[in-house]
Amino acid sequence: MDPRSLIACENCASICRQPDLEPGETAACARCGTTLWRYSGLTLSNWLALTLAALIVFVLANAYPVASLEVQGMVQRASLLDAIRVTWQQQHWVVAIMTGLAGFGMPLIQLMVLLWVLGPLAAGRLPLGFRGAMRFLGLLRPWSMVQVFLLGVVVSVVKLAGMAAVKPAIGLAGFAALTVLLTILGRLSPHVLWRYAERASLVDVHVPHPGAGMVLTGCHVCGQVQALPARQDEEALHHCRRCAAQLHLRKPDHLARTWALLLAAVVFYIPANILPVMSVSSVVGDSAHTILGGVVELWEMGSWDIALIVFVASIMVPLTKLLALSLLALMLQRGSTANLRQRTRLYQMVEFIGQWSMLDVFVVIVLAALANFQGLMEISAGSGAASFGMVVILTMLAAMSFDPRRSWDLESVCAPQVRDAPQAHSSAHGAAASDQPST
Repeated sequence: MDPRSLIACENCASICRQPDLEPGETAACARCGTTLWRYSGLTLSNWLALTLAALIVFVLANAYPVASLEVQGMVQRASLLDAIRVTWQQQHWVVAIMTGLAGFGMPLIQLMVLLWVLGPLAAGRLPLGFRGAMRFLGLLRPWSMVQVFLLGVVVSVVKLAGMAAVKPAIGLAGFAALTVLLTILGRLSPHVLWRYAERASLVDVHVPHPGAGMVLTGCHVCGQVQALPARQDEEALHHCRRCAAQLHLRKPDHLARTWALLLAAVVFYIPANILPVMSVSSVVGDSAHTILGGVVELWEMGSWDIALIVFVASIMVPLTKLLALSLLALMLQRGSTANLRQRTRLYQMVEFIGQWSMLDVFVVIVLAALANFQGLMEISAGSGAASFGMVVILTMLAAMSFDPRRSWDLESVCAPQVRDAPQAHSSAHGAAASDQPST
């Protein structure tokens, strides 16, 4: 048995053999349908070049304004950093910190970490601090929201188009290119990088030999499949044999943490929709706008497509996440094993749409930076913006806390084994890797 071919499904706990894939093919878990592996013709040197390109584009995108606004002969230009600075000066510190980390800090650190590990790997050496870097990268990836900021700029330009002369600037093109590059680099998960290190014989590969009372599981950091006791003592600590990360057969107390985070999100969801997320002060008077009010305003301006995007991202997505996670948690508590594949798809959807709810918060800070004409017009974040940002963070944490493998545990008590994956198919259909429940 080649240990390098073992993959643990993160959604149903199956242990599968990785098939040999051809260009355009993917391998999917035959049990739950989760995509386990994608064919990639890119080498480590190719990934390094893409990372360097993304870092250069990142610098350029943040060095130039994303849009400009002209009112009565006065011109205001704004970049992402300008938007964060103006929001901070307006004393909306929570909003400035959230958007600064999501739009600037996290993407920059993600690129620096990738550059740190890809350089030595491409040269055939193990990077210094590789274990810690991979663990850190896994924590960073969900919180990088460059693509949400890009859409936020587009919405802001449309909102201001009916009020004054607003033009997109070169920084917007930079963020568009950066979004494409970061989407490609998003395939470089810690598991993938560990696999590259395996193929280069730079890290050890543990061969699991489960005995009586032992089951196979995968490390959430490096993906190494190994054996753990089927019945774990809550006080016993287990660590991955390869990356030393703390290892759990399942996420501990996942339902309690999920419910606590969901309840906290509901508490913030109420003021996020009732209180204004944006305040406008001008020579003709002051006004405040809620999320729904902003959607209505876009609709009345004739921008029904943008209004629909904002409505889905800012109202439907948070509500969908709250309801979907509550449904998944309730069905697990009731011991239901019905529609497990559909429930897995629902959970994957919740994870995918998680960050897009931050759209309105980015819109607010861009508008604040562009419409910053002292004595003439000034836009600032409202008291609901920070609450809305907290809803996004809490629902994302709730999704991360939930463990979908628990539902699949109720379905099967098969003994652990590893089977060869069947022939791979094109990416349109997926390659069905044979399944094996780990409990």
